[in-house]
Amino acid sequence: MRIVLIALVGLLCNLGLAQEKALFNRATDLYNDGKFEEALDYYQRILDNNKHSAELYFNMGNANYKLENIGPSIYYYEKALLLKPNDAEILNNLGYAQNMRLDAIEEMPKTALQNVYNKIVGFFNFEQWGYLAIGLMTLFVLTYVLYYLLFTAFNKRLFFIFSILFLLLSMASLSMAYFAYNDYKKNNPAIIFAREVVVAAEPNEQSERVFTLHEGTKINVVEALEDWSKIRIADGQIGWIPSDSFKALKDF
Repeated sequence: MRIVLIALVGLLCNLGLAQEKALFNRATDLYNDGKFEEALDYYQRILDNNKHSAELYFNMGNANYKLENIGPSIYYYEKALLLKPNDAEILNNLGYAQNMRLDAIEEMPKTALQNVYNKIVGFFNFEQWGYLAIGLMTLFVLTYVLYYLLFTAFNKRLFFIFSILFLLLSMASLSMAYFAYNDYKKNNPAIIFAREVVVAAEPNEQSERVFTLHEGTKINVVEALEDWSKIRIADGQIGWIPSDSFKALKDF
């Protein structure tokens, strides 16, 4: 009975993967035929099944870019980057989409140390750093076992050095995973979807207008209060906007 249940679970998983692949291939065919809205419908059906991937978001960004949907195209490229940081193709297409924005916001200058930290920690996301740490720890165990089993002095010395190296690299990767996770939790990025939104000094309609943002601009959500959200933009300016004027990037 147990074997039958395992076989049924495996069959259902394979059917699910086959269905997802069929939807993805159909969407890609529609995209290649220039039917971008229809392609997006099929990509959305995959998302509705709680299937997420950098490739899926990248393709959705491409389809929205072809339709000149500024906010959605940037939104899906940014989501793809969360799953696949520093991917050259995603960054390239994101750059094209960002050129369609009306807002040109300069980031606050960072110190050389901050730039180095961001490049190292941001090279992978926290899950990828974690998987790397596990893989390196596995190599440490294997090389240490070989060191223990081998007899010749040269081989023992060689595998001992490798085992220590893998251990240190695993610990470093684990540290990077910790820092990347803290950065991930600390930030709550989002993309403006409204054509234009007025940023207010306080969370109410009568508040003073501070500045204006447009579709496709990336923000960081600091806090929420009823129907309003406090946001910060790249140059450090802060204000309040209606919560329905943007979409959070981490809504996986």
